[in-house]
Amino acid sequence: MRKILPLLLILALVSCKEEKKDFKPSFTEVETDTLLTDSISIRAITTDNDKVWYAGSRGKYGYVSLGEGKAFTGVMAMENGLPEFRSIAQTETDIFILNVGSPAKLYKIAKDGKSNKVVYTEEGEKVFYDSMQFYNDKEGIAIGDPTDDCLSVIITRDGGESWSKLSCDKLPEVEEGEAAFAASNTNLIVKGDKTWIVSGGKKSRVYYSPDKGNKWKQYKTPIVQGTETEGIYSADFYDENIGFAVGGDYTKPDMNTGNKIVTVKGGRRWKNVGDGIGFGYASCVQFLPDSEGYELVTAGPSGVFYSYDRGRSWKKILDDKELHTLRFADNKTIIAAGQNKIIRIKLK
Repeated sequence: MRKILPLLLILALVSCKEEKKDFKPSFTEVETDTLLTDSISIRAITTDNDKVWYAGSRGKYGYVSLGEGKAFTGVMAMENGLPEFRSIAQTETDIFILNVGSPAKLYKIAKDGKSNKVVYTEEGEKVFYDSMQFYNDKEGIAIGDPTDDCLSVIITRDGGESWSKLSCDKLPEVEEGEAAFAASNTNLIVKGDKTWIVSGGKKSRVYYSPDKGNKWKQYKTPIVQGTETEGIYSADFYDENIGFAVGGDYTKPDMNTGNKIVTVKGGRRWKNVGDGIGFGYASCVQFLPDSEGYELVTAGPSGVFYSYDRGRSWKKILDDKELHTLRFADNKTIIAAGQNKIIRIKLK
């Protein structure tokens, strides 16, 4: 008994500490203003000091100012029409945008406006890229749907000047009907050297690399899955352990069971949370900065929702059903984009 009692006491204290955590919201109201209105669908944004860069439909890309600075809009055209961009990433000097469909073209755009060029091209019936991120100013990664027996993963190690596609012998094999969703440029997450990719469809899993895409493992998730329109659409990691993923079925936007999952094990194990409450299908989730991994915001056709207890409870903070993606400019400012607009949400 002497060996067992101390362990039981420790477990009890840990349990009580978790139960007694004082969950409370860090803000009580929101205020919004519009940064951009245009005929465009935007699912890819990235914040860059006092600018927000975006890329969207009809070949459009550009930036808006968070202060009193100027804005810029450009258009990329292809021989077969105007592309739709759903991936964006940046280094200190350049912006990178990547379209869905074939041919896939990855553009490197100098932030000073002096140059832009295509640095990667891929053609094929199944080519469809979903998301892109950079680890640092030299190394980046983009992911897409399978063209063979694995997800499409391309990597750069020279600041985006050249990209190479990983062969399937270096990646876990996908199952039939498993792919990825280009909903908000958030089914690919990087933290330090670590990478997570979330898949969806008939199988919805997590692919994890501890070393910038050199080695990979895959983990099961309990999110709703089994049809082509179900699974994880978006995920975020607060740190290397705490992560959250959302999705559901975009054809059943009000279904709010099985569409939210949480991990505190770095993606190795997940559990359902917030079943039957809050939003239905969601296209984007993000952790609030400096929230210890407890505060979350989501966007989708149910509106913008907020949780201060790691997904156990949810409150609608904005009844805008046309926002696809969001990012934090700081811990009190959300930038959100969707149909024909980019808005700023101030948390007060």
